Amino acid sequence: MSRIGKQPIPVPGGVTVELGAGRTAIVKGPGGTLTMNLRPEVDLEIEAAELNVTTNGSGSARDSRSFHGLTRALINNMVLGVTKGFEKKLDIIGVGWNAKAQGNTLVLNIGFCHPVEIAVATGLSVETPQPTHIIIKGADKQAVGHLAAVIRAVRPPEPYKGKGIRYVDEFVRRKAGKSFGV
Repeated sequence: MSRIGKQPIPVPGGVTVELGAGRTAIVKGPGGTLTMNLRPEVDLEIEAAELNVTTNGSGSARDSRSFHGLTRALINNMVLGVTKGFEKKLDIIGVGWNAKAQGNTLVLNIGFCHPVEIAVATGLSVETPQPTHIIIKGADKQAVGHLAAVIRAVRPPEPYKGKGIRYVDEFVRRKAGKSFGV
C-alpha cells in the first residue's frame, strides 16, 4: 500500500466532504466547491473530522497501489484549496513589457506587434498589483498551475538577456552571447 495513501486527511471546520452520485467526491468550503470522480480501485471513507482513502481490491494490484496515493493527494489538495486556496506568482522581465487584468481577461503587452489576451477560467482570479507582476489565485490547484503555465508559455524566459515571463522563484541560467574568434 502507498505510504501517502495510508495517511488520513484532516477536515477542518467549515468544510464538508460527501460522496455524490456516480462515485463523485464533493468538497465544499468557504473557498468554493470542488468535485472529483473517484477511480474504481479506491474508496473514500468519511468520518467526523478526517477522511481515509482505501483500496477495494478491484482492478490490478499495481493500479490500486498507484491510484491510492494519487487519490489521497488530490482530495487533500481539494480540502486545502477550499480552505486556504492556491496562488502562483509570475514576473515579466523586459523593457516596456506589462500586464493588465481587465475583468475575466489578462492583457499582455510583451514585445509583439499586438497585445495578447488570455481568458481567465471561472473560479480563478488574476491580479496585477504592479504592471510587471501577475498573481493567480484559486481553489483548484490544477487550474491555477495550468493558467500560470499558459501565461508563461506566451513568452518563456530566454537564456541570453533573461527576458520573458517567469515564475517568481524560477532561476534562469544565463548563457554567454557570441564571442569574436581570432
